[in-house]
Amino acid sequence: MKQLHRRVVVTGLGILSPIGNTVNEAWSSCTQGLSGITNVDVGISNSPVRIGAQLKNFNTSDHLDPKEVRRIDPFIQYGLIAANQSISDSGILEYESLNKEKVGINFGAGIGGIQTIENNKMILESKGHKKVSPFFVPGSIVNMISGLVSIKHGFMGPNTSVVTACSTGNHCIGTAARSIACGEADVMIAGGAEMASTPLSISGFISARALSTNPDPESACRPWDKDRDGFILADGAGSLVLEDYEHAKQRNAHIYAEIIGFGMSSDAYHMTAPHPEGIGVIAVMKNCLENAGLKPEDVDHINTHGTSTPLGDVAELKAISEVFGNHAKKININSTKSMTGHLLGAAGAIEAISVILAMERGVVPPTINHSTRDENIDPELNLTLNKAQKRDVKVGMSNTFGFGGHNACVVFKRLD
Repeated sequence: MKQLHRRVVVTGLGILSPIGNTVNEAWSSCTQGLSGITNVDVGISNSPVRIGAQLKNFNTSDHLDPKEVRRIDPFIQYGLIAANQSISDSGILEYESLNKEKVGINFGAGIGGIQTIENNKMILESKGHKKVSPFFVPGSIVNMISGLVSIKHGFMGPNTSVVTACSTGNHCIGTAARSIACGEADVMIAGGAEMASTPLSISGFISARALSTNPDPESACRPWDKDRDGFILADGAGSLVLEDYEHAKQRNAHIYAEIIGFGMSSDAYHMTAPHPEGIGVIAVMKNCLENAGLKPEDVDHINTHGTSTPLGDVAELKAISEVFGNHAKKININSTKSMTGHLLGAAGAIEAISVILAMERGVVPPTINHSTRDENIDPELNLTLNKAQKRDVKVGMSNTFGFGGHNACVVFKRLD
């Protein structure tokens, strides 16, 4: 796999998450080990799941036109707000020489507008087809975040939307970076959004035995702990502004980090279960290192997929040990999902932001709620448990894996 031709850097960040509605707020919570998981009303009678990770102290109408809010699903609302944050943070609109024909968007979701689908299905059954909203389709489809960001700002570059379940965020970031690297765009807004905390969605995950049934919000999400029993469904969005390095330098932009590698692979194994030997995960990390021109010992920090599921956690850590050898014990490994819950299609973008800030600020956030390590996990791995650790992170990696066997890995480097 060839390395990127043009250098790609990150110049803007935006986030909505259960632990904060701005980048600084979320980062503060993250480094303090504060959880966004709480008791929630899932809208299902006798549900075995009673906790979740939703946005707090947040009203979309404070950020978007109330008329627009009524027309689009919450996941689109979240994506637009996070994208606007990242665009504002980048200062790209203030650059007088900006060529909007070379600014694009790649923003996705794992599930999309399920709340809008559920609501309109009930309207159809109770009131008939004439009462179904004319905005039902455009207000629920996954690609509409990219479409509306383009329309709002007049960005006429590549306009796409990757959908790969829980690896969506990383796939959007990586493929957007490639659009810049090959010269299709100078700037790309990339990320993911999700709002799947609906009765139908939760019921589906319950039936698949994917969600934790632990009733205690303080201990339910515990990656790598022997008592973990599933993931916690979460809502939110993350957005990054990616930019050609020379373009960013020319306008004196603040550069958070450089994207130096992107890898993809497939488990080719099962619809929902990871390969027990982690062969797809091994492949994606090797692909990413090769694309970046790195040796395993160059990596300082990995934010894992780490969902708190019995099979997935062990398979990923075994893969890390396989790829990084003895150096795996020197890497700060963590899972910020222990605090945020699992944001599905938004996870990769939010976790990429965590990796970038760990490099910029010299702190690796903790993996909280850990009590007893699973006996199948190497006891010498540094899992950054329960308390943040100071670390001079020069190179950081973010892993994401999705139903269907989709794997994506992005590696970032600090510019000194």
